[in-house]
Amino acid sequence: MSFWRNSSRYAWAGGALAGVLFLGLGAAQGQFDVIWRKAVMICLECIGIG
Repeated sequence: MSFWRNSSRYAWAGGALAGVLFLGLGAAQGQFDVIWRKAVMICLECIGIG
């Protein structure tokens, strides 16, 4: 717990920036399309259409 007391007040911004960077890298590699397709198939199976 001492880590949180000793860290900078805006240290969360570095984590948020890293998250946005990794989301952008995944989208650039075409991973968004793969994940979207899997999510749609799971939803259609749960509803019972697919």
